[in-house]
Amino acid sequence: MFGLAAKDFRLLLLVAALVAFAPFILNPFPEGSGMAQFNAGYPDLMQRFVIFGIFAIGFNILFGLTGYLSFGHAAFLGVGSYAAIWMMKLLTMNVIPAIILSVIVAGVFSLIVGWISLRRSGIYFSILTLAFAQMMYSLAYSVLTPITGGETGLQPKTSDPRILDSLVTDGTTPKANLFGLEMGASYDLSVSGWVFTFNAGYYIAAVVMLISFYVAIRIFRSPFGMMLRAVKSNQNRLNYTGLNAKPYTLAAFVISGMYAGLAGGLMVAMDTQAGAERMFWTASGEVVLMTILGGAGTLIGPVLGAGLIKYMENILSKINSNILHEWFAFLPDGFEDLLVTLIYPFIGKGWHLTLGILFMLVVIFLPGGLVEGGQRIGRLFKRKKPDATPAADKTPAE
Repeated sequence: MFGLAAKDFRLLLLVAALVAFAPFILNPFPEGSGMAQFNAGYPDLMQRFVIFGIFAIGFNILFGLTGYLSFGHAAFLGVGSYAAIWMMKLLTMNVIPAIILSVIVAGVFSLIVGWISLRRSGIYFSILTLAFAQMMYSLAYSVLTPITGGETGLQPKTSDPRILDSLVTDGTTPKANLFGLEMGASYDLSVSGWVFTFNAGYYIAAVVMLISFYVAIRIFRSPFGMMLRAVKSNQNRLNYTGLNAKPYTLAAFVISGMYAGLAGGLMVAMDTQAGAERMFWTASGEVVLMTILGGAGTLIGPVLGAGLIKYMENILSKINSNILHEWFAFLPDGFEDLLVTLIYPFIGKGWHLTLGILFMLVVIFLPGGLVEGGQRIGRLFKRKKPDATPAADKTPAE
C-alpha cells in the first residue's frame, strides 16, 4: 500500500500509532504521584519530539546513506526559521506559506553550501560545513541584525503588515494558525488521576512528520537510495564504473537541508519566534547524536534518538536534589543522603554526563544504535522454529 513493501508499511503504521497515541503513552503516571516527574505528554515537548524527529530523518538521508558527516546542519534549521518568521510578519500568520517558504529557502541555501563543501570528503567536508554554519551564526547574531533581530531574535508584532490577514486589534498578540485553527489550541481529558492533553499544533506537526517519514522510506528503497549506499560503500569503485557520484551526493545534501528547513519552519509555527541560537554548532552536534544513538542508516532510528535526547533534556534535567530526597525519604537518613549524593551528578544540570555515558555505551556495544538493541532483544525472545523435516527422513551429509 502507498507503494511500500509490507514490512515498510507496517513500520509506517507503527510510527503513526505512536504519534497518534503519544498523549497517552507519554503520560504513564497519574498527576500528583511521585513518578509524575517522568510524564512527558505536554504539548511543547511532544512538538519537539516530532520536529526534531524530522530534523534527524533528513540528516540521516545524508549521513546514514552516503556516509558524509555534516557538522553544519543547524544552519539550514536556522535559515528555515528566519524564512518562516518573515513570512508570518509580511504575509500571513497561516503556517502553510511559512512552512513552504522555509523548505524552499533552506533548499536553495543547502544547494550553495553543498556545491562548495562536496568538493572535499571526509573530515574536510565536515569542517567546511561547520565553518559555513558558524559563519551564518555570526552573521545572524551581529552583522545581519536588521534581518535576524540579532541577540533578541524575531517574533510577529501587531505593527507588521501581514497583507493577507485582516487587521489585528491593537494589543492582541498575533498567533500562528492553520486556516483559523490556532497552534496552541488544546483539549484536556481527565481520567481518574490522569490528565491527557490533545494539542492542535502537535498533531499538525505529527502529520508533517509522518509524510516526511514516508518520503524517507521511498528514498531509502529507491534506485537513488541504492546509489547513495554505493557512495557510502566505496565511492572510488563507483567512480571506476564511469558513474559520477557528485550529483547524487549533492541531491542528498539538498534533500537533507530541506528537511532541516522544514523542521525550522515548524519550530516557528509552534513557537512564533526565531533566534540565532538555533544555528550554533551545538545544535548541529545534537542531530548527529540523535542519529547515531537511534541508529544511522535505519529508518526509525533517528526518530527514536531524537525522542530520547529531547526527553532527557526536558525531563531528566528537571530532577533536582529535593525530588531525590522525596523519592528516598523512606530510607534511613544516612543511606538517603548517600544515594542522593551518588545520583545527583547524573541528573539536573548534569544530565549531559548521563547522555555522554549513554552515547559511549551505544557506540561501543551497539554500533547500530537503539534499533540494533531492539533487534537483539527481539532475537532473544524469538522462538526457534521447529524443523519441519522428521529426523528419520534426514540424509546424513556425505
